[in-house]
Amino acid sequence: MKIAQVAPLIESVPPHGYGGTERVVSYLTEALVAQGHEVTLFASGDSVTSADLVPVVERSLRLHPRRPEPLPWHTMMLDEVASRASTFDVIHFHMDYQHYPLARRCRTPCLSTLHGRLDLPDVQALHRHFREHPVISISDAQRAPLPEANWCATVHHGLPRDLYTFQDQPEDYFAFVGRVSPEKRLDRAVEIAMACNTRLRVAAKVDQADQDYFERHIRPLLAHPLMDFAGEIEEARKNDFIGKARALLFPIDWPEPFGLVMIEALACGTPVIAYPCGSVREVLEDGVSGYIVDNQRDAIEAARRIGNIDRRRCREIFERRFTSATMAGNYLKVYQTLLQTRASRRTGNRAAEIAT
Repeated sequence: MKIAQVAPLIESVPPHGYGGTERVVSYLTEALVAQGHEVTLFASGDSVTSADLVPVVERSLRLHPRRPEPLPWHTMMLDEVASRASTFDVIHFHMDYQHYPLARRCRTPCLSTLHGRLDLPDVQALHRHFREHPVISISDAQRAPLPEANWCATVHHGLPRDLYTFQDQPEDYFAFVGRVSPEKRLDRAVEIAMACNTRLRVAAKVDQADQDYFERHIRPLLAHPLMDFAGEIEEARKNDFIGKARALLFPIDWPEPFGLVMIEALACGTPVIAYPCGSVREVLEDGVSGYIVDNQRDAIEAARRIGNIDRRRCREIFERRFTSATMAGNYLKVYQTLLQTRASRRTGNRAAEIAT
């Protein structure tokens, strides 16, 4: 099958540091190539892939020294996609919504994976307008704000099977990995670690939009001797950073669409302690791959008994449910359905023409 993958240009594919969407696009692209498909990746020029790369801009926009405006470059990328559309069987978008008018008029089947939060009024109005456009959720929970959208499937994220290695003997610390922002609740993670008198290692990106929050509310907490703030780390360091932790702390306070770091932890054998927001109950099995808690008292108690979780079982759950090969296989089912639907419509149209 000839498949186009269209990524955001903010980060490279895969990203050099933090970047969930672009990382998933990379894993999906490589898995599809490994399964024998012809894949073209539209992405920034500093991306690394075994697919045919169409480099729209020389490097990812977030790290570009000139700080380009994203909209012009994404517009040019969509024009490039449109010019090549007839050469693909399926076009798979991982952007926000700018491509919807193009997809509506494109003869090649198009679909979009929605990677972000959807509980915004304008997003709901948009999907009422484009209600025919096929969309994929990354968790069932993500769908709740858009009941009228044309949901084709839920496809959970996956990682390459050998990207992370199993770590049987953890060291004496907890890990927090992701972004420093109000909804990620690093402050809760700090409270849990301090109550357990256990070191907390933090590998987190601070976006410019969250800089004031970081300075006012988080930096003072990190002055405690138990806190170890590493900042944003690259992929190569994650295996040890997450894998050697007693637990990954994921005390979020927002409708998390998926939470890639949870399956990164499971791949290492590291259990997760999380609040039950968004996708958490779809990814974790309470008491098996970690603990799902409703408040700080329960989170602290769960952290104290995290040694009861079988780390090898965590790895087994990852291998059974969350590999990139599984993810690619689930997307291929959606692609085939779209192609069959398009073929049926064409057959029906031809039959109607003959009848008239």
